[in-house]
Amino acid sequence: MQPLQSAPEATVQALMRASRAFVGLTVRALGQVETDVTLPQFRALVVLANRGSLRSVDVADELQVNPSTGTRMTDRLVAKGLVRRVRSTDDRRVVRLRLTRAGQEIVERVMEKRRQSLEQIVGETAGVWQPAVTEALTAFAEAAGEMPEQDWWLGWSGSADEV
Repeated sequence: MQPLQSAPEATVQALMRASRAFVGLTVRALGQVETDVTLPQFRALVVLANRGSLRSVDVADELQVNPSTGTRMTDRLVAKGLVRRVRSTDDRRVVRLRLTRAGQEIVERVMEKRRQSLEQIVGETAGVWQPAVTEALTAFAEAAGEMPEQDWWLGWSGSADEV
């Protein structure tokens, strides 16, 4: 028998379990897409899809890794043809990273696989998805600084001539 937990502690534990489940869904989706992108590299792709064109140091900051780690990661993504470097027209010293069409397609395919998995799970657990649960998860995501899905896709402003 588990010891009784306070409501906040039980909530934190439930969110920790859900967080691990979300990571698992992403890992499985990455495997289904048949790409040699690692989970940390995928996170970098999502940052670029979400935030648009960024400097390598900004990607590292978003991922909360050392700048040198972010640079090595983005070097690998450039070598794989998933990200490209673009010099600023205002300041030639500034180099920004932008998703290529292939990078964008990986993000879209993995996110679609995740969505399909989530739809199946929600369907299997339909009885617990009361409006208060959905509202609580939405409030949690907003407090964590996450954008709604329809907004974060707007961060990628690539066009055929840019990639």
